[in-house]
Amino acid sequence: MIKPFGTHYLSPTKEFRRFSVLLSIHDTPDTSQHTIGKNAHLSSSMVNNYIKQFKGEGLITVSGNTNRTQRYHLTREGHQALRESLLSYSTEIVQLFGSVKQEIAKILGGYYEEGIRTIALFGAAETAEVAHAAIKKTQLVMIGVVDSDPQKQGKPFNGLLIQPPEELKRIQPDAVVITSFARQREIEKSIRQYISKKTKVKKLSELT
Repeated sequence: MIKPFGTHYLSPTKEFRRFSVLLSIHDTPDTSQHTIGKNAHLSSSMVNNYIKQFKGEGLITVSGNTNRTQRYHLTREGHQALRESLLSYSTEIVQLFGSVKQEIAKILGGYYEEGIRTIALFGAAETAEVAHAAIKKTQLVMIGVVDSDPQKQGKPFNGLLIQPPEELKRIQPDAVVITSFARQREIEKSIRQYISKKTKVKKLSELT
């Protein structure tokens, strides 16, 4: 399930709620309204209203006599509506990604103006993917990516292998960019033991 919930800036719209319910029905048709509501982060009463709407619009069929036995299936029109919703949602996410990438590229461009030429990323999660995409829009060169999680070490990351933080001793970049927004002080403290005094530590959370 796609769940952009628990965020401060992405509030689900009516269109997204409809999308979530359709997607839940598609993924788990043999389920209850309660489970659909749990998947879509909606109350059972709201799910019931959407079920009635979808049935009236010819997007779903309903089988069973009680809430416990009822099952929901997308019709051909329902599958088409789901595809269109997924396409629209994906388009908006791609546009949002592009905007974020552009803003991060501005931050990274400021690093270049400071004299930084080579960087290593600390943290190989989703934010690092965005940072890497932004780096390609600058003159900076990414020469390494490190992560303290042993499960990630040794795995590929955009042409490089994720290394343990100790690898910073060998590569000695001009700057290490912390891509994580959590535990930044703790991470910076751990980084310092592996880099020279000339190497800068930067955080994506810093706008300048």
